[in-house]
Amino acid sequence: MAPHGANAVPRFAPVPKFTSDELAEVPLVDELLKRCVFPSEQSGSSRQLNCAVSGGPDSTALLILAVATGAQVTALHVDHGLREGSQEEAQIVAELAQRVGAKFLSLTAVIHQGGDLEARARAARREVLPTDALFGHTADDQAETLLIRLMRGTGPAGLAGMSSQQHPLLGLRRADTELLCAQLGIEPFLDPSNTDPRFVRNRVRHEVLPLLNQVSARDVTPLLCRLAELCADQADLIAALAEPEDPTDAKGLSGLPPAVAAQVIRLWWERTTAIGYPPDAAAIDRILSVASGQSVSCQVGSGWSVMRTAGRLSLQQAARSGTATVQEHE
Repeated sequence: MAPHGANAVPRFAPVPKFTSDELAEVPLVDELLKRCVFPSEQSGSSRQLNCAVSGGPDSTALLILAVATGAQVTALHVDHGLREGSQEEAQIVAELAQRVGAKFLSLTAVIHQGGDLEARARAARREVLPTDALFGHTADDQAETLLIRLMRGTGPAGLAGMSSQQHPLLGLRRADTELLCAQLGIEPFLDPSNTDPRFVRNRVRHEVLPLLNQVSARDVTPLLCRLAELCADQADLIAALAEPEDPTDAKGLSGLPPAVAAQVIRLWWERTTAIGYPPDAAAIDRILSVASGQSVSCQVGSGWSVMRTAGRLSLQQAARSGTATVQEHE
C-alpha cells in the first residue's frame, strides 16, 4: 500500500500479530536480513536492540527486521511536538510494536531555539535516545548525507557517511523498506516535513539526486555508498592515530599532521556536543588557528566556540545567559 499523504491522518491498516519466527520465515524478510548488519555482540534472545521508530517505511522496516533477528526489541518513538497528530503517531507505533512483539517507549524531545531546524531536531533526538539506538537509514539516505556533507566542505572522515553500527539498513534501498511494509500489510505514514523544500535534505533527495542520475545516465546512489565505504576505511586508520591525542593540548594539536589533527577535533566535537554532524572544514581550520596561536578564540557553529587559555583549548556552548564551558581536559 502507498504511504499516506502529508495531509492525511496517519493510520496503520489492521496488521496481524507476528512472532519473530514467523517474520523470519517470510522470504522477503530473510532476503533483506542478509543485507543488514545488526549488532551481534550477544546471540539470540539475549540481545537487546533499541530501534528509533517514527512510523515511516524505513523505521517500520527496521523494527520488523530487528524483531526477525530474534532479539528483544524496544521501539522508541520521539515526539518533537512540531505538528498536530504527533501523539497519535506515537500510539500507532505502539500498536505496531505490540503486533510484532516489541516493547514500546515514547520519548519527548525539546527543540531549542536557533537556526537550522533540521540540525536542532536531530540534536534534540540524540539528547533523549539511548546511545545504542538504531536508525532506519538506507543507502538512499547515505547518498543524500554524502552530498550534503560535500556541500559543507567535509573531508574524508565526513565522506565516510553513516556507520552501519547504528544504521543496520544501509545495505537496503528505500524501495526495499516500502515493499516489506506492503507485503506484510502495513500502511506506513510519511512525515509531512519530508517534502518541505525549505530543508536541504529534501532538495537533495527530490532535486539533486534525480538530476545526477539523469546526467550520468545511471543510479549514482551505489557509487556514493561505495565512496563512503572507501573513505570509512581511511577514516578508521586516521581515527586510530587520533584516538590517544588530547584535543585541549594546543601545542600538541597544532603539531599533528593536518588529517590527524582534524580527526582529533571531530572526535572532541562528537563526544562533547549533541550535534548530529561534524564541524565543516572551515570550522576545523579556525580551531587549528586558535591552537597555533594565530587567534585566541573562534566560532565553530551551532552556538559553540573554542577558546585558548594558557596553552589549553576549551570547547564552549553559548548559554541563555553568558557562555558555559562544557568540556575541558587537563
